[in-house]
Amino acid sequence: MTTATAVAERRVALVIADGDYRLIRPLANPVHDGEAMGAALKKLGFEVVFETNRDLRRMRRALDDFREDAKGADVALVYFSGHGVEISGDNRLLPVDADASSLDALEKTSLPLEEVRDTVAATAKVGLIVLDACRSDPFSGSSGEGRSATSLSKDVADKVKPGLGRTGRAENILFAFSAAPGETAADGTGQNSPFTTALTKYLGTDGLEIRSVLTLVQQEVYDLSRGRQLPYVESGLPKLFFAAAAREQLPERERLLLAMADVTPEMRGEVEQIASDADMPLAPLYGALISSDSSHLSADSLNARLHEAADAFVKVRSEMRTLASDDPQVTELRRLAEEQLSLGAFDGARAILAKAADIDNVSRNALKANFVSRTLSEAATRFLSGGAARADLDYATAIKDYESVLALYGEAGQTDLTLDEADRQIRTLDELGKLYTLVGNTGAAGRAFAALVSNLELRSARETDPSVKRDFAVSHIKLGNIKLAQGDLPEALENYQTARTMLRDLTATEPDRLPWFGDFAMADDKIGDVLVTQGDLAGASQVYRESLSIKKQLADNEPERAELQRDLTISYDEIGALARTAGQLDNAQTAYEESLNIRLALAEKKPRDAERQRDVSVSHETIGDLKRERGDAAGALASYRAGQAIVERLVGHDPGNSELKRDLSVGNAKIGNALSDQEKWPDALAAYRKALAIARVLAANDPANTDWQRDLSVSLEKVAGILAIQGDRAGALQAYTDSFAIADRLAKLDPANADWQRDLSITLSEIGMLKARQRDIKGARQAFQDSLDIRQQLAQSDPNNATWQRDLVVAMIDYAQVAKDPKAVLSQALDMTLELDRSGRLAPRYKFMIKFLRDRLAKVK
Repeated sequence: MTTATAVAERRVALVIADGDYRLIRPLANPVHDGEAMGAALKKLGFEVVFETNRDLRRMRRALDDFREDAKGADVALVYFSGHGVEISGDNRLLPVDADASSLDALEKTSLPLEEVRDTVAATAKVGLIVLDACRSDPFSGSSGEGRSATSLSKDVADKVKPGLGRTGRAENILFAFSAAPGETAADGTGQNSPFTTALTKYLGTDGLEIRSVLTLVQQEVYDLSRGRQLPYVESGLPKLFFAAAAREQLPERERLLLAMADVTPEMRGEVEQIASDADMPLAPLYGALISSDSSHLSADSLNARLHEAADAFVKVRSEMRTLASDDPQVTELRRLAEEQLSLGAFDGARAILAKAADIDNVSRNALKANFVSRTLSEAATRFLSGGAARADLDYATAIKDYESVLALYGEAGQTDLTLDEADRQIRTLDELGKLYTLVGNTGAAGRAFAALVSNLELRSARETDPSVKRDFAVSHIKLGNIKLAQGDLPEALENYQTARTMLRDLTATEPDRLPWFGDFAMADDKIGDVLVTQGDLAGASQVYRESLSIKKQLADNEPERAELQRDLTISYDEIGALARTAGQLDNAQTAYEESLNIRLALAEKKPRDAERQRDVSVSHETIGDLKRERGDAAGALASYRAGQAIVERLVGHDPGNSELKRDLSVGNAKIGNALSDQEKWPDALAAYRKALAIARVLAANDPANTDWQRDLSVSLEKVAGILAIQGDRAGALQAYTDSFAIADRLAKLDPANADWQRDLSITLSEIGMLKARQRDIKGARQAFQDSLDIRQQLAQSDPNNATWQRDLVVAMIDYAQVAKDPKAVLSQALDMTLELDRSGRLAPRYKFMIKFLRDRLAKVK
């Protein structure tokens, strides 16, 4: 039935409002609620009977009279505002003479909800029962704030539950409760309760079906209470009551509230926690969640997006509250925009800000005397609009707004900027760099961060504030990150080293600025990453250890901060990896175990935290790698399987997470390695094929992701190796050829990337070995020579890298098969191996190479 046909049907309503309780805590708002509800119902064509402050006898009389007078109506509605409780599973409304001195007294002086249901069912074809009757602590005295129950009497307390319970659907009747079953609802600080305020606001929405109306009510109360109160609806209506309207015809706020109803309880909990931590309303965060395309995001990525939206909202809200304008009309429009933003109405906020910007634009072009001030005012408004789009995770709109801000500052000229305006210009450049990075435009991001560096360089030369110099240092790190992503290692290293030098000086003069020490450690980590990629392990070790020392001091200063503890594990892993590469296995084991112990402690504190569980799985894998180095294949397999079990559980909870899928692929490959060490070829091949299947899908989904392309190349080689052992030389050669195409492309993409060069040398070696078995001596010699050339370059670039020295020995052994003077090649390989062993850098699993080389030399004539 539509509102247009309301005149053609009879609608009746009984409104009961009880607040003047005699024996339990009185309530201030129920009568006001009843009046507001009655007025709203009359507008919808209801005949309204209004009863206030009735005792049990008069409540029952009112129900009887309503049943008689309204019998045969098309729609009957009963609304009750006051105290309500659940006693031994039965829902009861409390009249003003309710007595809680004992359980028996309370049962005798309260009205069973069943009587209300029977009255409505006997009165009309369609029934609506609306209960704002879950207000808390009716027996707690005058200090309570809600409308439900706990009791001072023990026998009552044992049987009485706060709020009302589920009713179960009743035919042709819809129940609407002000709070969820067993939960309490607020009485309200104004004249009306939150539930009735929302109900009267949306009940008259033209053409909206009643269940959609109640969905709006639910989400409005939930939002404004910051998740503390969520109304509950049970519907037994066989057909629509009021015609449904298309959601697109509703205002933005109403569309948001309807969409909030589709959010899962798990995601609700996450939104509530993030909003609580940020001290912000729920609606803007829901708006960002619903408006952004999050279907492809992992749980961790979505969580990061929500934190990003919360941070952006807090920033733009602060700007809106503090940013002044000479024009009172612009100031008022900004205030209205803030109200819309807090309601999650991002489009509405930006539309209002656009009006403010237009006022400044017209004024600055019309009055030359006001040009600069109006230009800067418009820039400030565009900045706010960009912040609103940022909070909505609308990156394209935010970028457009921020670019407009920079253009306006350019028109105004640098000399006319106040200190606040100069700061805003810097924040604009920073936001642009971050946004362009997020959308994958590293060229534009690099330009924004380069402009940020230049701007801060000028500021730091003019100003004595050390915070400006710290921002200048961090801007170099941001620009370095872009250069690193673009494969420009020398430029990235230069930026990181510049930042490190500046931060070292700042922390020396400002020892109380603890976060700056964190920046210093970050610069060290970045430098170490570049040096490792370039093959300078000694240099990387030095900066990683400096970073670890700083992180230890920070963690000791704030031992309860989990992120500082996690930072420690990253440094331990980096140091462990370097020690392992250098053949210092005991040092590697110490570092890896330190990392694992911290991660286990963090995971134990939050067992449902996916990131912490994933960190533990990574530690199991690194320790597994170390056990393989020591020749303990069985121990390595156990560690790999322990890590893999964690990853499989995480993938089960978050099947769309591509990073977890990659972990699953890598874990299967590592399990295959351990099985291969034990010569369990069929089992190893099965594990490698699982890894390959996942790697193929990931690489196909994102061809530009070099990590995933490398994973695919490695997986192909692993499968090829087992196929060759099993005698399938054709299949092995095809897999090696496919791997070579990827490895060669990556090596040419970045010749300075030592890992990619090493990958290429391994693939060439395997191809050479296969061609040798096929009697293709010319092809084998070329492949072995190419592999040897790469490994000689790597080994010469860092003589302390035990892995590269051992790789070179292996390449010499391979090449000796086709060399004109194999004895000279093998003799050099033996000398290198003996030197590695003498210096303690030859891992136990490779000590067999000494005897192997001596035996080979003995056979060479």
